[in-house]
Parts: sequence; structure tokens; C-alpha cells
Amino acid sequence: MCNPAFLAPLLGTGAATAAGATAAAGATAAAATTGSIFQGLGLALSVGGALAQGISGYQTAKAQARAIADQKVTEAQLTATEDQRTRLQFRTAMRRQAGELIARGISLDSPTAVLLGQTAAQEMSFASQSVRSKGDATQRELTSSEKIANARATTSLLNGTVSAAGKFLTGAPDIWPELGT
Repeated sequence: MCNPAFLAPLLGTGAATAAGATAAAGATAAAATTGSIFQGLGLALSVGGALAQGISGYQTAKAQARAIADQKVTEAQLTATEDQRTRLQFRTAMRRQAGELIARGISLDSPTAVLLGQTAAQEMSFASQSVRSKGDATQRELTSSEKIANARATTSLLNGTVSAAGKFLTGAPDIWPELGT
């Protein structure tokens, strides 16, 4: 019933088609493997970039916090020096005033001399307190800035890590579909 001569060309053509399909499947598999490698590489770069960005932000904020801490030390020294100079200026003025009173023949234990001395001492105390209060306010401001920079460092590192994890978890099923099962 079946003519072998009729089937021969069909079988030959079928064999050629099967060989071509096998070659095409091999090429497709190779392309898929190459695509998978590039996709994995892209994922690694994406994850690494997010981590690097987080680490860079952390290091920058920590450097800023260290600079603020150094500035706090400098400001404290400047405040102490300014306070010393203010007190020295007032003491010098008080000595000059006492010298002028003595030169005029006024006794230093007279009510006028005592009142002038008390007033000068109060002014010196006020000026010194003003310098120290300004220094304390600067220290509080710098401490707050330092805390903000340290918080920014922690946040940056956390954001980089979370972003990297998110990128990995989002991209992993595309590269390794067997993970999704």
C-alpha cells in the first residue's frame, strides 16, 4: 500500500529538517546561555553598584561627622581663649580704674570705689558668661550636626544594602527560574 519510493524523499527531507531543528535548538540554547550570563552579570553589577553607592554615602557622611567633631574641638578652644581674653581685658580695665582712683586721691575702700569695682566685676561676669553661652550654643549646634551626619551614614549604608537586596531578589528569578518553583 505504501510506496517506498514515495516515502524516501519524505524521510530524507524529514531527517534534514530534524537536523536543522537540532542545530537551531543548539543555537537557541547557546544564545540563552549567553543571555543568561549577561543577565547575571548585569544583576551582579546592579547589586554591586547599589552596595558601592551605599558604602560611598556612608564613608562621606562619616567623614563629615569627623570634620564636625574636629570643628567642635576647635570651637571649644576658641571659646576658652575668647573667655580668657575678655576676662583679661576687664581685669586690665579694673586695674586701670583703680589706679586712676588712687591717683585722684580716692581710697579703694570708699563707697564710690567699691561700687565701681562691683559694677566692673558684674560686667566682666556678664561678658564672660555671654562668651561661654555663645560657645555652648555652637557646641550644641555642632553636636546636632554630627549626630545628623552619623545618622545619614547609617541610613545610606542601610539604603544601599536594602536596594542591593531588592535588586537581587527581583532579578534572581529571571536568571534562575528554578528558584521560583
